[in-house]
Amino acid sequence: MREFVRQVAVLGRRSIMRTLRQPASIVPSLLFPLILLAVNTGGLRGATNLEGFPTDSFLDFALGFAFLQGAVFATVNSGTDLARDIQTGFMNRLALTPVRGVALIFGQLAGVAVLALLQAVVFLGAGLAAGASVRAGVSGALVILILSFLVSVAFAGAGALLAVRTGSGEAIQGLFPLVFATLFLSSMNMPRNLIDADWFRVIATINPVSYLIEGIRSLILEGWNVEALALGFGVVFVILVVGIGGAVLALRSRLARV
Repeated sequence: MREFVRQVAVLGRRSIMRTLRQPASIVPSLLFPLILLAVNTGGLRGATNLEGFPTDSFLDFALGFAFLQGAVFATVNSGTDLARDIQTGFMNRLALTPVRGVALIFGQLAGVAVLALLQAVVFLGAGLAAGASVRAGVSGALVILILSFLVSVAFAGAGALLAVRTGSGEAIQGLFPLVFATLFLSSMNMPRNLIDADWFRVIATINPVSYLIEGIRSLILEGWNVEALALGFGVVFVILVVGIGGAVLALRSRLARV
């Protein structure tokens, strides 16, 4: 266990320093979600006049989406960095050391974890400064930070899985539009019960992103909605297990081949 912790610490420090040295990875992941939040709040404010809309502030309703958009950047950043390590031969050199695959994945996610925490604090702070309120109070705001952090790490794990399977940074970048599309095919801009188009409502209902957004949103709009939070945390833990577990298993076979 001591050796495992040491491996994670060394690889994690490398991942964190690499992330901090790449402003191109940090600035867009902080700036773009805030810009889209401002655009949506200004352009879709009239939706609050619909009968049954859960709030009269579209900022409160849309704030949860910023956290999910930040998580999409975590997917791309994590996958691209790991794919670069594969392409440059870094993984080949690691195969000659006693480093464990699970330590490598955990260490790789350290940089994304630091960025995810920064994103969560910035998005929540910006929302509160713009006039949003959290009905669940201070403890609810803390849960928002935790859930947002877990979502970003889970998405980063999925990005790591794709990177190990493909070994190509270009393939990860090419998946960005597809991942981003899953956000728009969710309940990000409208409650599912108010979506008129049957096909859209069905897709939003089976789309796990909807439950992640609604879990964060429930703390802002309703307070403590146990069902929404259970679904949100349940979905994020499934993605965590599939993403990180799959990446570890795939990495084991890749390291065995080199």
